[in-house]
Amino acid sequence: MNGGMSSFAVNRRRFLQACGAAAAASCLPAQAKRLPNLLYILADDLGYGDLGCYNPASKAPTPNLDRFAQQGVRFTDAHSPSAVCTPTRYGILTGRYCWRSSLKRGVLWGYSPSLIEPGRRTVASMLQSRGYRTAGFGKWHLGLGNREKTDYDQPLRPGPLDFGFDSYFGIPASLDMEPYVYIEDDHVVARATGHIGERNEDRGVFWREGPIAPGFRHIDVLPTLTKRASGWIRDHGRRQRERPFFLYLALTAPHTPWLPTEPFRGKSRAGEYGDFVTMVDDAAAQVLDALQQSGMADDTLVIFTSDNGAHSLPEEIARWDHRANHYLRGQKADIWDGGHRIPFLARWPGRIQAGTTCGETICLTDLMGTMAEIAGYPLPNNAGEDSYSIVPALTGQRLAGPIREATVHHSILGHFSIRKGEWKLNIGRGSGGFSEPIEYKPKPGEPEGELFDLAEDPSEKRNLYQERPEIVKSLTALLEKYERQGYSRPMR
Repeated sequence: MNGGMSSFAVNRRRFLQACGAAAAASCLPAQAKRLPNLLYILADDLGYGDLGCYNPASKAPTPNLDRFAQQGVRFTDAHSPSAVCTPTRYGILTGRYCWRSSLKRGVLWGYSPSLIEPGRRTVASMLQSRGYRTAGFGKWHLGLGNREKTDYDQPLRPGPLDFGFDSYFGIPASLDMEPYVYIEDDHVVARATGHIGERNEDRGVFWREGPIAPGFRHIDVLPTLTKRASGWIRDHGRRQRERPFFLYLALTAPHTPWLPTEPFRGKSRAGEYGDFVTMVDDAAAQVLDALQQSGMADDTLVIFTSDNGAHSLPEEIARWDHRANHYLRGQKADIWDGGHRIPFLARWPGRIQAGTTCGETICLTDLMGTMAEIAGYPLPNNAGEDSYSIVPALTGQRLAGPIREATVHHSILGHFSIRKGEWKLNIGRGSGGFSEPIEYKPKPGEPEGELFDLAEDPSEKRNLYQERPEIVKSLTALLEKYERQGYSRPMR
């Protein structure tokens, strides 16, 4: 913030004023006070309308997450920075929009080299420097090693251990991407000495042909990750309870392949996808139960969210009458809100008021700024460039204005949009993703982009691009400024 305080300082001052001087020590961890644990659960392709707490008409039962929502705060205007997985994961861990990196569109694959730049601060490395024990489980999907094609016979460096994680267990990329192996820390658990053919029975049960490790079964991955993460929490509670932890759990579901295990088959009214969503709900419950049983729930900020919108096709909506992205236009990969507006639930006993709802616009890049404030770590200007602290929104403070000046969205094909207040500007026309029209070339006299007033038109149906040229000009200039200067949050 030129000529003023940093966003950290501003939010901290607001927080202390809201809490009162006498209660400040219990609201924000001081240097001498034990810092809170952080458990971050990231679903894969879970839509805004999948959970019952967002969409009462959902055909997928999610009783555990609905109950979790009642124990904390439910955000109604949370967004992923991208409408697909790799760039969102980059944004979560670095606090930086992925389009600032070498990845300008698309996603990485199972043999892609590491995307995170050497030496870049991540949420994990920041918290590690503050004494946290850091662990990751699940879908990495940020590349491994520094060769053009990852060599799984060599140490997987750079990898999670180079970006702040003390330990990591999971899979390299999406569950439908080869190679099909588990990785632990900087090596594979078992080499991919076998080969599996493509499975493409229908859209939901799909994976690509490729190398596979002995004993690796796609259907086992979600239960395995759930068990490993739950076991880690219990072990921490027994052995290192006095040390704060950061656990990043990146689930592999309900992304394809849709593989609900027998106890969940037929539990929804939305086919295998709905059954898989119900299994995700149960996986989250198992991890939360482990936290409760370990006696650490009261000292832990738990966040549950998704990396982007659901991959929900019109024919599936027609068949099951299940709207995974609720009333939003578009789906995963799209620039429209169905691609990136996501569920976001948070619980922090004693700090977050139970049963509350927040309409503040937030972004998954905000994890770094939020944890920096909680941990008492002023972010330098070369870290978390697009990350704001959402502590005020979590704790229900009255704010004079929005936390974020604006939020930039990105589609799988690299289409941009920018959101400020209730105005959303899409640069160009078409979804830029999976929905038709993907690319649209305006005819003479037609608007070149799309402008929506989300307060009046949350489904993005009425294009006001030509009616409000002053808004188009202002938002275009702000996006160009963010691109040009290399950051969007206020700097010191």
